[in-house]
Amino acid sequence: MMLEPLRWIVGRGVLGWEILTRNKPVERSVEEQAIVDAATSGICMYEFRACPFCMIVRKVIYHKNLNIELRDARRNKTWGEELRRQGGKYQTPCLKITDADSNVQWMYESKDIIAYLDQRFPTE
Repeated sequence: MMLEPLRWIVGRGVLGWEILTRNKPVERSVEEQAIVDAATSGICMYEFRACPFCMIVRKVIYHKNLNIELRDARRNKTWGEELRRQGGKYQTPCLKITDADSNVQWMYESKDIIAYLDQRFPTE
């Protein structure tokens, strides 16, 4: 109970830092953005909103201008249970990647997620 106020303050600091330090999103034509949006339609990220590792991945998603659904696994019990049961562990960040054949891959670890996003959606 005593840690809740401290956790709240630190969480707000993380969220503020994210906004202050994120890079401007890449700009694409309407057609190019539609292609990227279609490619991200099967991807979502499970997160804990104030987690610093999740913040790092969100900054990459923002900069790459990716339309990836963010799912707060701590505040939404359904998403938390889905992460635990289907993903195998209650850890964030976790990227759920569903391909065109409905095959699902669960990717944990911020460095692995960023490497995947860089490979799949290069920006430079």
